[in-house]
Amino acid sequence: MATDIKDTAHPVEAAALLALLPTRPRILALGEPTHGEETLLDLRNELFRQLVEEHGYRTIALESDCLAGLLVDDHVTSGTGTLDDVMEHGISHEWGAFEGNRELVRWMRSHNAGRPAAERIRFAGFDGPLEITAAASPRQALTALHAHLAERVDPGLLPCTAETLDRLLGTDERWTDPAAMLDPARSVGRSAEAGRLRLLADDLATLLDTQLPHLVATSSPDEWDRARLYARTATGLLRYHHAMADASPARMTRLVSLRDQMMAGNLLALAERGPVLVHAHNSHLQRYMSSMGMWEGPVAWWSAGALVGARLGEEYAVVATALGTIRHKGVDTPPPDTVEGLLYALPEDRCLIDPRRLTTALGTTRPAPRTSPWFGYAPLDPAHLEDSDALVFVKDAGERGGDEETPA
Repeated sequence: MATDIKDTAHPVEAAALLALLPTRPRILALGEPTHGEETLLDLRNELFRQLVEEHGYRTIALESDCLAGLLVDDHVTSGTGTLDDVMEHGISHEWGAFEGNRELVRWMRSHNAGRPAAERIRFAGFDGPLEITAAASPRQALTALHAHLAERVDPGLLPCTAETLDRLLGTDERWTDPAAMLDPARSVGRSAEAGRLRLLADDLATLLDTQLPHLVATSSPDEWDRARLYARTATGLLRYHHAMADASPARMTRLVSLRDQMMAGNLLALAERGPVLVHAHNSHLQRYMSSMGMWEGPVAWWSAGALVGARLGEEYAVVATALGTIRHKGVDTPPPDTVEGLLYALPEDRCLIDPRRLTTALGTTRPAPRTSPWFGYAPLDPAHLEDSDALVFVKDAGERGGDEETPA
């Protein structure tokens, strides 16, 4: 058995990874079982370098605020802003503090220096401007969308003025009240103003579509991409706030589903400009239904990866990552009858696994599910090994990682 399992392992290299896939994917998704472990960020960075330098990849997308990520993209493509500033304001969830993310942005800027625009690599956040605990005001997305249209179309076509949007939005604190997550009655998502804003956001997004030929002709490719991002984000945030005000038992399922729908829309848009490496929690990228225990009970939803995979088929590939130990979090050597335990017995510190060959090597043996003593680490589900196109196994995480909860 051990010999057969060993034969399924490959070096963790981009060429070996792509060789496991039936076709070159438009979206190559690299999942992680926990956030903030520098060992995993270093591995991601090395894979991205290889994908850029040897396989023509030009974009990396992280599980981070899509609007804030524009600051990082401007920095890596044109040098706008300082590294310290973009790490603080351009990557959400406080993940800009992780050295691996800082090194990624530093390397991308260095790589792009002196290169023509067509050869520059790009950065994107693909999460909405929200977390499980709160959501941003739709102001930034709505006003930016309105401004883009106001500069290019007949004023009579606009559904409202900028002043009307400002009046209906009110103060941003109304939207970002953290108490709204635990108390739906505190949310403004079903107020009369929010209802009016949802209609106006839909009208503005529709205007973007109906004026497509003119807008494409009068916008740069980046301006057009950003206008579409503003439209997706404005409508998505208003849906999310509407769901936050829902007091029904389906409330949390709706919220996590809407978040991943926004993620999926952003990934599909990014894939239009070329192959993308995506890095996020496994639960946002897997093809099978995601689940998580929350204060209101368990929730289950279709992840961004499941939504994208249903549309792209083999042009979406997902690589799940598993860890042996995270000793500084109390996650010690995995039991030998788990997937992680079987892989931990391999001599390599990290390896790339073909899940189909692994399943064949296991035969009728079905590994036991691993239980994590730390809520921030999600072990592999042995029942879904073949739902990933590849597995990356890292034997031991270092002790430089952060304290972020999982999934974000």
